[in-house]
Amino acid sequence: MIDGLVAAFLLALTLVTLPFVASWQLQPDHPHLGIDAVALVLVAAAATTVRRRWPVLAMLVAVAATSLYLVLGYPYGPVFTFLVLTVYMVARRLPLGRAAAWCVLALAMLAVHLLTGTPIGLAGLGPATAWVAVPFSVGVARRAVAGAAVREREAADQRLVDTERLRLSQEVHDVVGHGLAAIQMQADIALHVHQTQPEQMRQALRRISRASSEAFEELRAVLATVHPEVDDSTAPMPALARIEDLVERVRQTGVDVTLESTGTPNPLPAAVDVAAYRVLQESLTNVVKHSPNPAARVRIEHLREAVQLTVTNQALAAGDSEGMGISGMRRRVLGVGGMFLAGPDRERGTYTVRARFPRHHRQPKEDL
Repeated sequence: MIDGLVAAFLLALTLVTLPFVASWQLQPDHPHLGIDAVALVLVAAAATTVRRRWPVLAMLVAVAATSLYLVLGYPYGPVFTFLVLTVYMVARRLPLGRAAAWCVLALAMLAVHLLTGTPIGLAGLGPATAWVAVPFSVGVARRAVAGAAVREREAADQRLVDTERLRLSQEVHDVVGHGLAAIQMQADIALHVHQTQPEQMRQALRRISRASSEAFEELRAVLATVHPEVDDSTAPMPALARIEDLVERVRQTGVDVTLESTGTPNPLPAAVDVAAYRVLQESLTNVVKHSPNPAARVRIEHLREAVQLTVTNQALAAGDSEGMGISGMRRRVLGVGGMFLAGPDRERGTYTVRARFPRHHRQPKEDL
């Protein structure tokens, strides 16, 4: 539609100005404007209407019509606009090598009229080259800019995908890791007492069932963030308000957890609340999985501008290198603008995870 309107406008402009251009460029050998000149202008204009769908065909037709127009001795003028538009579109749509080859052919076709006895002669090769080279250069530049923009959008989309993939993998790691750690601990208990203490074995199996059910529901809630339209999970969102339930589940695995809270709890932004819960969950899961001393102390400090979590246990079997759990906690805390520190105290024989969460989402900061 737009191409047709542009072609119609240029056609009207060319036909209206053609008599004035002819009189201005009056030469003894110029023929009077006739039906053939109008027909050639119409053909060139028609070619521009299909330049987006068939750019090469449109350019060749426009160049052929323009060249024949000039060979017949008609004057230079707005007729070149059709050539300019089609050359630009070839450079815009085709790869550089192919576009250059077709445009060289177009220049050769356009230069034919210089060999037909025109007063300008070969001196007109420079202007003729400009009518092709300039729109070709503009088209190539525009193609490069558009290509760079497309690549930037694709890179931005890929970064979003990678970020979401990392977030989802971290959520699955935390949920599944915590659930499996609890299940493994209870299974070990059941295997140990299944002959001597059958009631304790049945209790361990019930805890395995409850832990697997809770982990399954929480995993479904995490996966529902990818396909929210099919979310039928009844699992509550992770938040510090559920900290007692989390601690109780860890205690059922045989870990002695001491919970201490100071200050007045106040609502946190959802992202901060989830991050705080996950950090505490992963810290306690590490105690369940790695510590030879099944005990941990959890301290939650509700401050005016922040919430600080501290998880300490004796002799956690962790090296100096960070695993997925520690690095994941670090990303979570820094992602909501908090501060994070995790490491052993060699003198006291303890391992401490400390995270500070702002009550308002801020830009990421350095570690504590």
